[in-house]
Amino acid sequence: MNKIKEKALQWCKSPFDIQTQKDVKFLFDHPDKLEEAFYKELEFGTGGMRGIMGVGTNRINKYTLGKATQGLSSFLKSKFIEDKIKVVIAYDCRHNNELFSKIVSNVLLANGIEVYMYSSLRTTPQLSYSVRYLNANCGIVLTASHNPPEYNGFKVYWKDGGQLVPPFDKELMDEINSISFDEILFKGLNDNLKIIDKELDDAFIDTCTNLAIQDDIKSNNIKIVYTSLHGSSIVSIPEVLKRAGYKSLIIVNEQAKPDGGFPTVKSPNPEEPEALKMAIDIAKVENADVVIGTDPDSDRLGVAVKNKKEKFTILNGNQTMLIMAHFLLSKRKEKGLIDSKDYIASTIVSSSIMKKVANRFGIKYLTTLTGFKWIGKEIEERKDQNFIFGGEESCGYLIGNKIRDKDAVTSALLICEIVAVLKAKGKTLYDYMIECYKLYGPHKERLISYKLDGISGEKKIKEMMKNFRNNPPKKINNQSIYFIEDYLNSSKTDVNTKIKYEISLPESDVIIFTLKDNSNIAIRPSGTEPKIKFYFGVNSKNFKNNDWELTEKELDKKIDSIIFDLNL
Repeated sequence: MNKIKEKALQWCKSPFDIQTQKDVKFLFDHPDKLEEAFYKELEFGTGGMRGIMGVGTNRINKYTLGKATQGLSSFLKSKFIEDKIKVVIAYDCRHNNELFSKIVSNVLLANGIEVYMYSSLRTTPQLSYSVRYLNANCGIVLTASHNPPEYNGFKVYWKDGGQLVPPFDKELMDEINSISFDEILFKGLNDNLKIIDKELDDAFIDTCTNLAIQDDIKSNNIKIVYTSLHGSSIVSIPEVLKRAGYKSLIIVNEQAKPDGGFPTVKSPNPEEPEALKMAIDIAKVENADVVIGTDPDSDRLGVAVKNKKEKFTILNGNQTMLIMAHFLLSKRKEKGLIDSKDYIASTIVSSSIMKKVANRFGIKYLTTLTGFKWIGKEIEERKDQNFIFGGEESCGYLIGNKIRDKDAVTSALLICEIVAVLKAKGKTLYDYMIECYKLYGPHKERLISYKLDGISGEKKIKEMMKNFRNNPPKKINNQSIYFIEDYLNSSKTDVNTKIKYEISLPESDVIIFTLKDNSNIAIRPSGTEPKIKFYFGVNSKNFKNNDWELTEKELDKKIDSIIFDLNL
């Protein structure tokens, strides 16, 4: 009998409940599904533990969550000697999350840990904030972020409010792997359970408002169309905008009710144009100034604005990041607050334009691995410096150091602030983006993802990464490759001289090719989905005929040529 069947048979008896046993026995009649459910253990990636819901070791269920929580309980006890270890729990709109949050809570309680649990769904940035506000040792949010409806997840936050990073993430996984399912303590008493809501809500919303408001002299007379895409931001963003004085907020009612099935969209990801279509259609009718949309746990923000032809266009994550960074630093400079200790941060797969922004204002720029936990780590380790802003291409942004994960709530208010300030000057967000490109040079980026499910997909992704690593192309789009960065081997190679330089960031399965004209192509497997991702970034020195639209078309053609040359 193979190992997969042996593992599955263990789930057909105690300590697993009768229904779980029945569901596993059913899978024996479907060998492919059985294999997918048991061929591996769920692991922590860039966004914690995430997977499809169902029975099996490779699925999110009562027992994999219970095992993770039991391991976390033991890990916390090994790290903290306090009489009372405190953990904050939040969850978003995903199916089963009320049940899963109680399971996780009960395991913690059974291990003598004090639990602060939200009374209903809340956003991921609020969970991050709450850990620090309550001086807790740890936080947990049950979410699968922007993944499809069948997914759920378990994200762990440390006492600084940031996600787990090395060495703690590996230590925790080792602890979890050492736990057997019959060791899980599922029955906790409620003596140490505290339900939280209004006090934390008010403190979080006040914090978001204070972080985002940059200009006291402005008009709030802008029309905003907002969609929560059936997610958790509906409990925060309308109130934040209200407190900041915005009165003309149009909520997409069809997408306002939290629903883990996400019935009106193919994907609840504001990076995807389809996700914002309903909001944009309303914005056209209402002649709105801006469209904003968030993913289910409200750590990603999508933005759409009118272009020069009065048509709504969706800004990519790099464009929104540029606008925010330049605006924040410009305001800081106006107030005489720019300091040598200031810094901004972004990730290795995001636009290189962020470094130019930092240089213009004479502040430090940090590049991290993909995943906002790395930016959170930098904030925690640089307490003597001033974190101003961080962003990544996947529509994640963070303002200030009060919250330690990407935050669509504060970011939504900041975007509206920028729109209001600009409108008072007769300008639009699109105008401002073009002004930024005139300052820093035109840039354009694009992401292509290939979804490859299951065992065969995982194998295919590994083969593709291996091939790019061991057999890199000689030229791309008729251009020589100047540098090859291999983050798995911590090396940057000058292709011409063959000189190798050490990369100081932690190891990660990422390859970046830099071409002669400073175009770059980054390749990496997703840490949260069964996908391989290709990131393209191109730029030019000047505008074509002083026109952004013509320039953008030229840049898009360059990306098209690169994609064609790579046979993607």
